[in-house]
Amino acid sequence: MDLEQVRREYLQGGLRRADLPADPLQLFALWQEQAIASNLLDPTAMALATVSTNGQPSQRIVLLKNVDEKGFVFFTNYGSRKAGEIFANPKVSLLFPWHPMERQVKICGAAEKISVMESARYFATRPRDSQLAAWASSQSQAITSRSFLMMQLENMKQKFAQGEVPLPDFWGGIRVRPHQIEFWQGGANRLHDRFEYKQREDNTWSISRLAP
Repeated sequence: MDLEQVRREYLQGGLRRADLPADPLQLFALWQEQAIASNLLDPTAMALATVSTNGQPSQRIVLLKNVDEKGFVFFTNYGSRKAGEIFANPKVSLLFPWHPMERQVKICGAAEKISVMESARYFATRPRDSQLAAWASSQSQAITSRSFLMMQLENMKQKFAQGEVPLPDFWGGIRVRPHQIEFWQGGANRLHDRFEYKQREDNTWSISRLAP
């Protein structure tokens, strides 16, 4: 396979300075709505990059579950690798790769736990089997086989056979508070449009066009 010959043009449209709101979260909300309306596969999927204590970056896909003026929220096991790296170094990056729309959004910020109340509110909306799976999986830990994992799930089904499944104390939300957001729109001849928002000390945002 000749990977050097794999290419395409980006022709769906540009992004202009006059189109940009003062608040990047307004533009993100618009793009997210358009991604959902376009029936993209997993439109809320985002790559989360963290760094270990020895400086090794790591990425994985997580799902955005809320976004507001405080930041971007996803949920995880607090004993997972990603959570451990976040607690040791809260500086993280998110990337939304909306390829069919020829768009990307990159976010840099600081991650933190959300409140137990917020986590419980979301956990209650999950399907029961997903709630049980959160209890059954020691995320990121080595296990002997899939059959062991399924046995753990059956154990949780029996344990919580009566009543609601409670929120595990080791599971909950992480919020990324952004200080830098970049919007990328593909352009012809690799002359893409890139605009970077940076948060000022007074919480307003500066906007810069970046060379592609």
